[in-house]
Amino acid sequence: STVGTMLASKLGWKFYDADDYHSQENRMKMGKGIPLTDQDRFPWLCSLHDILLREVASGQRIILACSALKKMYRDILIRGNTNQPLKCGAPGVEEKPAEIQLMVVHLSGSFEIISGRLLQRKGHFMPPELLQSQLNTLEPPSAPENFIQISVDRNLTEIVATIMEVL
Repeated sequence: STVGTMLASKLGWKFYDADDYHSQENRMKMGKGIPLTDQDRFPWLCSLHDILLREVASGQRIILACSALKKMYRDILIRGNTNQPLKCGAPGVEEKPAEIQLMVVHLSGSFEIISGRLLQRKGHFMPPELLQSQLNTLEPPSAPENFIQISVDRNLTEIVATIMEVL
């Protein structure tokens, strides 16, 4: 969220924090230290896809801070949920899903560094104790996905500058 906010500010793009779009049920589950399942995440990812689709259709460029941990999750952000019974978009409307051009910025780091930063975060519904379950779920991006990987060992200014160079 910190990287995304700064990047959006520098680029003049719109910023969305995916955590703001979790259902109350998901927030409560995570607040109790219970990891989310794929089924918990599908409606959330579909909502994010629909937001991205709407914004891109209006000509807006967007930064989305999102823990899209699996390739399947990133595919839903790009194409909608085409492989599951649950569909993104308006109910009852059958059409070819629209794809979104997405560049994934994979911020990577050790458990210790990320955990330390989570412990400093105040007022967030996801407790630091869930970090290991997220790392267990993580499928880092790989070819042919459009992505860059940046270490969180670097400072914020360096991270944002690197992303801007790639863009």
